[in-house]
Amino acid sequence: MSAVTAATSSTVATPSRARFVYEALAGRVVFGSGSLDSVGAEVEALGGTRVLLVRDEFAAPEAARLHDQLGQTIVAEIDGIRPHVPMEQVLAARRATVAAGADTIVSLGGGSTTGLAKAVVLEHDAWFVAVPTTYAGSEMTPIYGITEDGVKRTGRDVRVKPAVVVYDPDLTIAMPASVTAGSTMNAIAHCVEALYAQSRNPVITSVALDGVRALRRGIEKVAATPGDPDGRAELLYGSFAAGTALAAVGMAIHHRICHVLGGTFGLAHGDANAVILPHAVAANTPAEPQVMGVLAEALGGGDAAGSLFDLAGRIGAPRRLDELGMTATDLERVADLVVEHAGWNPRPVSRDWVAALLQDALVGRRPQVHT
Repeated sequence: MSAVTAATSSTVATPSRARFVYEALAGRVVFGSGSLDSVGAEVEALGGTRVLLVRDEFAAPEAARLHDQLGQTIVAEIDGIRPHVPMEQVLAARRATVAAGADTIVSLGGGSTTGLAKAVVLEHDAWFVAVPTTYAGSEMTPIYGITEDGVKRTGRDVRVKPAVVVYDPDLTIAMPASVTAGSTMNAIAHCVEALYAQSRNPVITSVALDGVRALRRGIEKVAATPGDPDGRAELLYGSFAAGTALAAVGMAIHHRICHVLGGTFGLAHGDANAVILPHAVAANTPAEPQVMGVLAEALGGGDAAGSLFDLAGRIGAPRRLDELGMTATDLERVADLVVEHAGWNPRPVSRDWVAALLQDALVGRRPQVHT
């Protein structure tokens, strides 16, 4: 048995060798080129008669196609989506939902668009159909986040998971290179943290590794040819797998850092993921050497942290926080906030190594382990 096979078999535990809990989350997924044209039928099948459309500014042509399908069923529309789901926009959207008497929410856009729709259905009993246009993956999860007073707080509630998710790779063909790169690294991060999550299980480990492989293949094709339909389909499939993994087993220190960088300092979530992920993987490698060995293989070889750092460079994703506007002084505040509500992580969290990780990320040093 090869070293890689041995690591895989010990990581993907079987019921006879380890205890685990796997909880499947209900939901319908429609995947494939041209699937946007099925949204009307999906809404009808749910019994929706009054639709609130939540869509981002980049999705105007696709929104027009939804208007053609749904006609007068669309009773209200929200655009001008702001990043990180600010509470003031959440409250306005909830008021608009009540005023329109909507029984169905259709979201069309990236993670912030999906997030705003989630914040609505958290408090309003309605069907939810999500049409993602990036690789955020949140459409597959019962996790929501709302930013208030400069702090992004997340929660978990099955009410916010869409009843139907419609994945159409055609909607991602024209995604800008910078958004593609950051969104891909975000999706990879969902897979990575699922591998060492506290509630990991063999089913989700397999899904997460499949997601990593699909995302790596897809981004290499798209980096060479941005409009490559096969590459775009692989990326969208990988993001579906990543969201499925995240939904089932949760997160660790990487996502906590990214939520602070986004919610408090306004960094784009994909950019924050691209910079932080290699360093978070390096930090956790001593605690999870077998997991990181299997991850490295899925990434094409080498060490996992270094492979992620190199991948970010190849696809044009950011690798330095200072290029995103962060300063050394800012990072003192980031470290405090991260440690204050760190949550579970395979390596016990200390301010010292978190601060050292952030300093490496600030200037784009190659990832390393700090004690």
